[in-house]
Amino acid sequence: MAGCAIDKPRLRRGKAGSGSGHRTPMRHWLRTWLAFGLVMLTLATGNAHAAKAAASYKVDIEATPRSLRKLLEAHLDIARFAKRPDISDDQFEFLITATPQQVRDLASTQGYFTPIVRTDVRTVDDAKRVTVSVDPGPQTVVSSVSLSFRGPVLTEDPEQENTARFAFSLHEGDPFSQGDWDDAKNASLKALQARRYLGAKVYHSEARVDPRTHEAKLSVTYESGPTFTMGKLDVSGTRRYPEQIVENVNPISVGDIYDVQRITELQRQLQNTPYYASVAIDVNSDPAKPVETPVHVKVSEYPYNSIRGGVGYSTDNGPLVQGSYSYLDTFGKAWPFTIQGRVDQIQQYGQIQLAMPPGPRAWTNSMLASYTTTDVSDTRIYSIRGGVQRARTSQFIDYNYSLLYYQDRLDQNAAEPTTSRALVPSWSWTRRHTDDPLFPRSGNLIHVEAGFAVKGVLTDQTFIRGYARGQQYLPIGKQDLVLIRAELGGVFTSGPSSGIPASLLFRAGGSNSVRGYGYQSIGNSVDGSVLPTKYLVTGSAEYQHWFNHDWGAAAFFDVGTATDTWGEKVFYPGVGVGARWRSPVGPVNVDLAYGIRNKSVRPYLTLGIAF
Repeated sequence: MAGCAIDKPRLRRGKAGSGSGHRTPMRHWLRTWLAFGLVMLTLATGNAHAAKAAASYKVDIEATPRSLRKLLEAHLDIARFAKRPDISDDQFEFLITATPQQVRDLASTQGYFTPIVRTDVRTVDDAKRVTVSVDPGPQTVVSSVSLSFRGPVLTEDPEQENTARFAFSLHEGDPFSQGDWDDAKNASLKALQARRYLGAKVYHSEARVDPRTHEAKLSVTYESGPTFTMGKLDVSGTRRYPEQIVENVNPISVGDIYDVQRITELQRQLQNTPYYASVAIDVNSDPAKPVETPVHVKVSEYPYNSIRGGVGYSTDNGPLVQGSYSYLDTFGKAWPFTIQGRVDQIQQYGQIQLAMPPGPRAWTNSMLASYTTTDVSDTRIYSIRGGVQRARTSQFIDYNYSLLYYQDRLDQNAAEPTTSRALVPSWSWTRRHTDDPLFPRSGNLIHVEAGFAVKGVLTDQTFIRGYARGQQYLPIGKQDLVLIRAELGGVFTSGPSSGIPASLLFRAGGSNSVRGYGYQSIGNSVDGSVLPTKYLVTGSAEYQHWFNHDWGAAAFFDVGTATDTWGEKVFYPGVGVGARWRSPVGPVNVDLAYGIRNKSVRPYLTLGIAF
């Protein structure tokens, strides 16, 4: 890099003549301009050099299928280094020379073992342009799969062997790729390790690929190892709350055969309590020590005090704000005390609750009181609720027993406000049996409630109440599924519905009921007010087609009614279409529905599984 130094002009000793006095400033300015010129020349040279260095070559990769092109674009050196400004001519020639072999190596991971590669280099407007054309040739397919097993699994648990075989995802006729081959082996091994054989491993695996016939013969041998049984819990991380809580919710008994579902259930039980922010569980997998192997549980606890809040939006309720405050060590006994509330356009809700820590088998006792106001369809309901409940939540089944007192006031357009009360012992049961808790494709969800009240026992009118809701998921092929949903409700009494707390009665309509109609707009219509009714029935059938893992479309038909007199029922059908997105936080549904009876079109936005 060029440079210069500017010196101060030196004056000669002695008298300064008039000539020398003029020559000194002149010499100073000449040197200054010379230095300035040299600096500008240096900068110009540097900029020209930088501009030349920044000029990089461009790469176009022509290959089908798209997955192969994306693989080459991501991993070919000639493509990865295209934007580097410091590639010399020798390095560029080396990259060009190495490209065909790199293409062959990468293509082989997707089962293309005989690709034809053409590399074309041209100079256009002083810039190099590289075109890599790839004809992958026929893709190798799996011609045979041989799975064999060694060890106790052959005699102890043939069913587990069959489970591992079924989990192997490559079959005869499937395209072969290195990624699919590795995934298939790992999936089968994971299935074998999931129950009893925690120390199982791949004993031998081989993929024989014939480039001439484009066939791959696969063989894997698994070593099951001994049966593992689970021992005592080794708990760490408990500082604020008693370790006994972990023991009380633990569904595992010492000596139980190892089962990953039991480990998952333990983790779920711990995370369902309000005490633990995170739970990590590890089981020793040393084949030399399979009997009563320790279960290591490491927890991270929440502080005593916590405040949570959030905002959201739904088409049924509009914008919403919700929040809660919890203190987890009431009386110094780890009793959680919670205050929570929610406000939206239709409903305002507040509740206080005091609970005990989980007891044996994870049963939890609590006391609660709440106040709710609901204003929808020109009907206003003010509801007070209070009482005690006993609940147990597990991985697949939830139980709840309660004794709650209800006092509701109902305002409507046609009559004076009415107040009704009831003391209701009730029971509820929820069962989850799906292949995936967040994005199910098969299985079902069922919820059932039952309760009663007796006149004179803090109750205005004797009645029996029942409610049931279910969803069934039916997979169609690898991409599509059918969702069937139904709900039934009934309050059986000899008197009118006005003697029963309105919050225990039923209305229909909305995103999780009958689409095409307003939220809770189907009921007993009196002078513009839609009153809750004794009976409810709704049903829905939906077909979903998934274009890829994340995005799908749906078409659906809903129908339902809510009525006080079953003989005078009127059904409300609705049809529509929608978009489905598997978002990172859960399923997102965007629907457009047409209410056939009301001839109205309504949009709906829902997040999560409505259950």
